[in-house]
Amino acid sequence: MPVHSAGLLAYRFCAPDRPKGEPVGPEEVGDHCIEVFLVHMGGPFWWRKDDGAWSLPKGEYDPDQEDSADAAVREFEEEVGVPWTGPLDLLGEFRQPSRKVLTVHHGAAPLMLEFVSSNLFEVEWPRNSGRIRRFPEVDRAEWFTLGEARAKLVPSQVQILDALVKRLRAAG
Repeated sequence: MPVHSAGLLAYRFCAPDRPKGEPVGPEEVGDHCIEVFLVHMGGPFWWRKDDGAWSLPKGEYDPDQEDSADAAVREFEEEVGVPWTGPLDLLGEFRQPSRKVLTVHHGAAPLMLEFVSSNLFEVEWPRNSGRIRRFPEVDRAEWFTLGEARAKLVPSQVQILDALVKRLRAAG
């Protein structure tokens, strides 16, 4: 049975930096650009990495015990440090290279969404040292345009951005 994870992709529209009437770029919907809120994975493996080291806030859940939207909201609060207050829509399921099934919900973000703090996890570090250390699961979070986010995200999550653009364009 595959492992299930639920994530929340927060987005917002921003004023595009282009003259009126130019063609819409890949990260724009209508007359607006889109920014997404991503988290940088914490811990020693990700310390010196930037491109390819970001993710949407997400975490594992048991679909027999918890609704994916509830899990996505819970994980968002654990990793970002603030509760999600807006409505959510299901974006879809995305199979990851690890065979994990990532169920993603998306929603327009509250205006002042910022990173506060993250929960901690324990790991033996340095490896084989016998020392257990605690690290934040997420060490920062930021807004990125879709173009920037494509470079920042772990490669397997880039497809989620494409699904978001398709959904927002279909919604008008």
